[in-house]
Amino acid sequence: MVDVQEAITHAHRDEWARVVAALTRRFGDLDIAEEASAEAFATAVERWPADGVPPNPGAWLTTTATRKAIDWIRRENKRDDKHKQAQLVYDDPPEPLGAIDDERLRLIFTCCHPALAMQTRVALTLRMVAGLTVPQIARAFLVQETAMQQRITRAKAKIKAARIPYRVPSAEDLPARVSGVLAVLFLVFNEGYLATGPDTDPVRHDLTAEAIRLTRLIRALMPEDGEVAGLLALMLLTEARRTARVSASGELVTLAEQDRGAWDAALVAEGHRLVRERPAAGAAPGRYQILAAINAVHTSARDVSDTDWSRVVALYDQLVRLDPSPIIALNRAIAVAEVDGPEVALAAVDRLADKLAGYHAYHATRADLLRRLGRGQDTRAAYDKAIELAGNTAEIAYLTRRRDQLG
Repeated sequence: MVDVQEAITHAHRDEWARVVAALTRRFGDLDIAEEASAEAFATAVERWPADGVPPNPGAWLTTTATRKAIDWIRRENKRDDKHKQAQLVYDDPPEPLGAIDDERLRLIFTCCHPALAMQTRVALTLRMVAGLTVPQIARAFLVQETAMQQRITRAKAKIKAARIPYRVPSAEDLPARVSGVLAVLFLVFNEGYLATGPDTDPVRHDLTAEAIRLTRLIRALMPEDGEVAGLLALMLLTEARRTARVSASGELVTLAEQDRGAWDAALVAEGHRLVRERPAAGAAPGRYQILAAINAVHTSARDVSDTDWSRVVALYDQLVRLDPSPIIALNRAIAVAEVDGPEVALAAVDRLADKLAGYHAYHATRADLLRRLGRGQDTRAAYDKAIELAGNTAEIAYLTRRRDQLG
């Protein structure tokens, strides 16, 4: 297969998602859609530098990919009904927009089909629509790249075998799909917030801004959904700190060291308003609402010393009951260190060793706690492991400096 990552430029990431989804709906085969789209982008990379970018790049890519899909079907002698689809493809009428006007958001809702397991639909949508690479998705799920590739491949096979339709969702479809869509947008935002690619900026504003834009659109579609409001608040309160998170030298600046005067006050205020919204009668707060509340505590403090850490721990206790994941437990331990001391927190962190041994933040947290306990040799080893596993350049620079300060 053509190397898609070499063929797709950053400027045309949106076109890639649209072309793949359009061909998938028309030909009913994800593999054909990806193969033909990859070939079309490879042709663009070859021809556009010499011929110039066409006036409508999206239409050019769609037409080229469609022709290559037709050629592929004919060449491989696929089923007769696919031949008929190929002959009719140029005459297909535009699909109705359904309940969603935005093309990117419509594609995400379309791909987050409830017939697939939650993690599978999220992984597949991140790959096909959000444009994240398999390594980036694997890091988000804390699994090996090969395992993630197999998961995505199995999802494609299930869609094909079960004839799951790729149709534009109606308003009635949204509640059954919104949890998967929110999970996709949360992971896209996280990849932008702390980018893991070796050749990317440490913070990718293009991803965080797009995730916020799409979440705002869902908020307009589903104004009564508390988790939509919670995710938007979480994103806004995190994005408010973006300009203070990386120093001029390209090093990560931790929350405790950030210049809080540099935070975006308007985003903080908007995030706090969303957090204060009363949930629907009888509705308990969900995962994103609690995470937003934790961020509201942090952004309410004038200084790190003013942080209400007991409140943060209580919120994490509430979150653990909803999401007993090891990452939530790790973040809770960081707050526990501020309430009960580093020794208690380290014991809680060490209990996560079997689940988070391949996660750089686990080792970075251990390094900080060990440093506070004066265990120099163990601290250095933990920093070394965190640096080895970290993929963000700003974070690596920060961890390296902290390690070198040990002497």
